[in-house]
Amino acid sequence: MRLTCSVDRADVGEGPPPSEDCVEVLNEVVLSRGANPYLCNIEVYERDNYITQVQADGILVATPTGSTAYSVAAGGSMVHPNTPAILFTPICPHSLSFRPVILPDYAVLRLRVSPDARCAAQVSFDGKRGTELAPGDSLRVCMSPNPVPTINHADQTTDWFGSIERCFHWNDRLSQKGLAQAQPPTRP
Repeated sequence: MRLTCSVDRADVGEGPPPSEDCVEVLNEVVLSRGANPYLCNIEVYERDNYITQVQADGILVATPTGSTAYSVAAGGSMVHPNTPAILFTPICPHSLSFRPVILPDYAVLRLRVSPDARCAAQVSFDGKRGTELAPGDSLRVCMSPNPVPTINHADQTTDWFGSIERCFHWNDRLSQKGLAQAQPPTRP
């Protein structure tokens, strides 16, 4: 799965606002404060329905493939690559209750830099710097109709679990000893 992203510039006069070319990403698109000292102030819409306003270092929108990259480092879930979903992960939100969510793959998100934001926001596509969004500009993100074919050693599920066990040491722990094997504490 990939995401299709496009930037819509704020109204600059007569006619529709200009839109930049679409970019397709495999892992994630990030809208962040960049080098600015202020938090991003981002309005979030799904199909033009207002969802929430975010104050954070940024917002990360990822594919299931990208769920084990920046998204998991920001506190998001690891999602199997066959799951048709879009991951929405805040980056250091200024709210204790703002948690990552997993949206259906048919969601169409619009992340708009609030017109009263203190600074512009930076967009990066798969870790590569994209462009700057001024207050009023928005980023449109939806699932791409162009899937990415994958090659697997065994099958996608076996390979995926093997990969997260190897790379993340997922569920790697020391097993507890049985009570009969445990030694009682000794006193000095």
